Amino acid sequence: MAYQRVLFEHGVLRQAREKLGLTQQQVADQANIHQRQYQRFESGERNLSSSSFNIACRVLDVLQLDIAKYAHGDYIFSEETMEIQLDNPTEDKKQ
Repeated sequence: MAYQRVLFEHGVLRQAREKLGLTQQQVADQANIHQRQYQRFESGERNLSSSSFNIACRVLDVLQLDIAKYAHGDYIFSEETMEIQLDNPTEDKKQ
């Protein structure tokens, strides 16, 4: 699961940003980081999951992604639908 999370991490970030209608600059500004730093996360040049916890939390908050679900690899980027999906959507219904 970890390999898949790293592989699709940048797709999840991009899709979440586009879904919210935000530019990379807007995400960076709201997360209080440099645009280039965010671009590196979104391009896959750097992994958000290996960045500092504080930065990761701020970016995920701006993109309205649940931090715990992201950390557990529950979000996946579907290349078929080009959308973010929960890896196990029935899990939410159990809780």
